[in-house]
Amino acid sequence: MSITSNFKRLALCSALALTFAAGAIGTPTADAKEIRGWNIHVEDYPVSIGMESFLKEVAEKTEGRITGKVFHNGVLGSQPDAIEQVRLGAIDFGEFSLGPMGQVIPETNVVSLPFIFKSIPQMYRLMDGEAGAKIAEGMEKKGLIAVGWYDAGARSFYTSKRAINTPDDVTGLKVRVMNNDLFVGMIEAMGGNATPMAFGEVFQSLKTGVVDGAENNPPSYESTNHFEVAKFYSLSEHLIIPECLCISKRTWDTWSAEDQEIVRAAGKASADLQRELWQAREMKSMEKVQAGGTTVNKIADKAPFQEAMAPVYEKFLADNPDLTDLVNLIRNAD
Repeated sequence: MSITSNFKRLALCSALALTFAAGAIGTPTADAKEIRGWNIHVEDYPVSIGMESFLKEVAEKTEGRITGKVFHNGVLGSQPDAIEQVRLGAIDFGEFSLGPMGQVIPETNVVSLPFIFKSIPQMYRLMDGEAGAKIAEGMEKKGLIAVGWYDAGARSFYTSKRAINTPDDVTGLKVRVMNNDLFVGMIEAMGGNATPMAFGEVFQSLKTGVVDGAENNPPSYESTNHFEVAKFYSLSEHLIIPECLCISKRTWDTWSAEDQEIVRAAGKASADLQRELWQAREMKSMEKVQAGGTTVNKIADKAPFQEAMAPVYEKFLADNPDLTDLVNLIRNAD
């Protein structure tokens, strides 16, 4: 059976399970709190299926004391606005990238450091363990309770010029990056020319040579058709930025300790499901880009890339000395 078929079967089974759970919940109790959740993605996306699974499990195991609805497609506002609304309790929960949280929650900036995670499995272990707990502490101080760490994949380089195997291969390339000083510094540290630009402009810029390359995860590289104009995809996995299923602390504090434990367990279970679905989606994307003629290369030794990031880390730690222990905890982990 193909990977694509496996993904479809997994998503279908998840949807059927959610339907069954919904029928088993029954009528909410008179004192039930109807909670609202923010999600930027379409309904059949791995994140969306994970969130729906979370809500159904919570409703079932609290016997209807907590019920609610996930609002997909960003209909409750932009991600930065929604993060603030969840902090204030105007929205009860949401699924967010840790990247945009950095201005409010300094601890979340750490995961935006290039090459801080060595792999996706390592990210899972660290976020499910001590590193995730420390980041969650910082989030709670700002009004967010983390109940699950979702997978957003690893961002890798793709170019129209050549494969990237060492930092020297980036030298001289014009590379589109997100508008963040950390990512600009990452490219400059390898001798490249960082070019921040809107995501919607990247395809044409690659096609016309305004930029030589960009970076993103496999589903984004595939779904935007960037693989049609940038045929070299080098699996640097330089940015692995997890996402968070977060509850507003104002909503959280209205629940009993028993219900809080149910919500935490449901959040962890939904993260496990989302990760499985995400990995299947990534494999489907990799199949498609390789079938389309993309040259994919793995980078056997990432140590030279990590060493090249020394100026980026030095500046970050000089600006954020109180985060040194957290950076070292992640960076020095096996």
